[in-house]
Amino acid sequence: MSNLPVRLKELRADRGITQDQIAEAVQVSKSLIAAFETARLIPKDDTAAAIDAFLGTGDEIQELSAEARKNRRPAPSWFRPWQDVEETAVILRYFQATLIPGLLQTEAYARAVFASTGMLSDDEVAGRVANRMERQAAILDREDRPSCAFIIDAAALRCGPPEIAKDQLLHLADTSARSNIFVHVVPDSAGLHAGRSGSFTLATQDGGGTVGLLDDFYEDRVVTDPARVTGLERTWQAITAVALPCDQSRNLILRLVNDHDDPAAELAQGQP
Repeated sequence: MSNLPVRLKELRADRGITQDQIAEAVQVSKSLIAAFETARLIPKDDTAAAIDAFLGTGDEIQELSAEARKNRRPAPSWFRPWQDVEETAVILRYFQATLIPGLLQTEAYARAVFASTGMLSDDEVAGRVANRMERQAAILDREDRPSCAFIIDAAALRCGPPEIAKDQLLHLADTSARSNIFVHVVPDSAGLHAGRSGSFTLATQDGGGTVGLLDDFYEDRVVTDPARVTGLERTWQAITAVALPCDQSRNLILRLVNDHDDPAAELAQGQP
């Protein structure tokens, strides 16, 4: 494994500089520098060169970045076409019926999700989790952040081992406070709705074209046929109509957090 994250921290400590100072010097966000230092993201060539120039380290960061990319675990082959779409989209919309969306999962929650399939070895689970964390950084911490809307069925908020559920809900509430992230919950009171047929994603590019992704048991399916994409757009609109506004959704999430502190509390049933 590349020692890029360790070396970046060492160089900062030696020079007595902060992540904010590096971010300002190379004109990226502080969260992006933090992602480099936690191995969630690898600097692109121009960013690595800018860091080298600021730190006066020759080509060291560029070489370590190239090594990290070489050793990076590849995403599953079926996912790569979607990965390219997702990482360049300007608008992303996710509906999840059964789980917290992957981009909003904590590392512990993601590990529990992959382990629960019973079909992956420990190494495969670790690889999937690493890919998910890298994907989160690539989307949520990139320089030109997309507008991200997430609609989550209330049942998904109550799914997961109790020992990790509270931290996951807190992370969800914290992430929903970002200016470019909008989290909506479909309350239990919505009953049957269009989203009961399954989870999906819509990604809109800068030019206006939209691509969909349908969840499947073995591998997700990319949807490019205009008629089917339109069908997903209509389904999204129907689900939006029964979802709670962002502020009420966050209140519901925090109410479930409080339920973890008070085991005797009655589980929230989706009322704002």
